[in-house]
Order: sequence, then C-alpha cells, then structure tokens
Amino acid sequence: MTQTTTWDIVVVGSANSDYLIRGPKLPLPGETTQGETFLAAPGGKGANQAVAVARLGARVAFVARIGKDEQGQALMANLQAQGVDTSYVVQDEQAATGVALIMVGQGGEKQILTAPGANHRLAVADVEAALAAIASTKVVLAQLEAPLEVVQAAFRLGREAGARTVLDPAPAVPLANELLQQVDLIRPNSSEAEVITGVKVTDPVSARQAAGILLQRGVGAVAVQAGDAGNLLIWPEGECWLPKVPVQSIDATGAGDAFAAAIAVALAENQSWSEAGHFANAAAAIATTGFGAQTALPTRSAIMNLLATT
Repeated sequence: MTQTTTWDIVVVGSANSDYLIRGPKLPLPGETTQGETFLAAPGGKGANQAVAVARLGARVAFVARIGKDEQGQALMANLQAQGVDTSYVVQDEQAATGVALIMVGQGGEKQILTAPGANHRLAVADVEAALAAIASTKVVLAQLEAPLEVVQAAFRLGREAGARTVLDPAPAVPLANELLQQVDLIRPNSSEAEVITGVKVTDPVSARQAAGILLQRGVGAVAVQAGDAGNLLIWPEGECWLPKVPVQSIDATGAGDAFAAAIAVALAENQSWSEAGHFANAAAAIATTGFGAQTALPTRSAIMNLLATT
C-alpha cells in the first residue's frame, strides 16, 4: 500500500536565540577585539533547517524543545511566521531556551559558543509523540544538537514508515555504526568527517577516503566538505564533485544548514543524487552572502538563478 504523505520533511533538532557580532578578525584567547555589526536573531541548527525547508516551498514540521520564556516565545512566533508547523515544539517548564554566541571574522570564518538549555532535554518521548508526523513524511532531517538517542529514535521511526533520513553531524562527536546504519545521507564538514572517521579531510582525495569509510560503516550516501575546494557527494553507484560556487561570502553561519535542508528537499522531490547535490551546493553558497543564519537562507528562485549562471 502506498503511504500517504502529510509532510515533505520532519526536522528533529535544536532552536536557539543567536547573538552575532561581526568584526575584522576573530579574537585570540584572552584578547578583546572590537566588532562592527551586531545581530540578535533566531537560530539553532534544527530551527535554521526547518526555516530553510519552508523557504524552499516544502511542507515541514519541527520537533524540538524551547524554554517557556521570552526567547522561546519569540522563536515560536518566528517559526510559525516562516511557515513551519510547531505542533511538536515543546515549551519546557524547567530549562531556558538555548543560546548561541557567534563571532564572525571578515572572511566569513566563525566561532560559536552555545548554552543548549532546553535543547538537551529533547527526549525520545517527544519524538514518539510526533509519530503521526514522522510516519507521514518523505524525509526525516536531524542534527547532533539534540541527544543521540533522540536522533536514533527519529530515524528508526522514519525508516519504519518508509521515509529517507538525512543527518547533519554537527557538533562533531564519534558515531556508532548502529546510528550510521539508519542514515540515508550524512553531510559532514571537514572537521566533523575527521572526528567520525579519523581521516583528516583537506582535499578531494582525503574526502573520498573519509566517505568510503562512512559507506563501509553503513551510511547510504555521503556529502563531505573537501576542504576549501568544494564538496564531494558519493553514493554506492557513483559520485559527484560540487565545486565551491563563486559568490561574495561575508558570513558562513548557516551555510551548512542551508545545504542539509536543500538536499533533504531535493531528495523529498526524488531528484537524482547529482541534481540534489548541485541544488544544495548553490543553497549553501547563497547563505554565505548575508549576515546571520536564518536571515540569509535562500529562496528556491535564488538557487535556480544561481544554478543558471554558474
């Protein structure tokens, strides 16, 4: 019997209040550096990806925990305004909404310090409470700002219902094969790939080596950042090189979220691996051209315009 889908994507993950400062350079330990621009904005990898999915025109539900505080109310209102279904966002009575302090240098490089708050109280029970959504979606998308057991439960329930699973393994932690075998696509950056595989990824050759290890450990496909040159997308039957798109980058915050969300949307639309990879690569490039995470997330028309000119 063919499954009737209610959602294109269910995102399981984090929501934060972001506080960003952009300056000429990042401070060294013990150093104070004067910045140029300040932005307070909604963030968190899960919320960023849910908003990115909605901005690309897909139907998205979000499973998360926020505090029952002023910051949480603001995050909830923003998610709803962006077209994200918040039926499964729990307002925690005991923990504050998560916070991220983000410093961005002139070249777009960044440092981030977070206080997870309610994000770390997201529980398997919250995922199970969202079973109706997970059982009626095409793709389950998660990151590692939620507890590992929560991600594993979401992927298990999604796969049992016939959904595909996409993992953005950030922040980087070692991952067991038990989880990796539930992943249809993993999207690590260079440092995350090194933590998971032990391979220092600096170029396409080392990226291919790390991706090979992940495939051997049970992942369905891998999109790995290959240093500064671009991304390598590998699946059992082939591979695709995704060169860095020439844009005027000012802030890399949210680029990885844009990539993960866009490739999840493409997979929900049954695009080929190659099409999905190029779509996501363009989304990530556009996300670096604005300041902040959600504020710079691209529309579908912006992605298609960039693809048509590169």
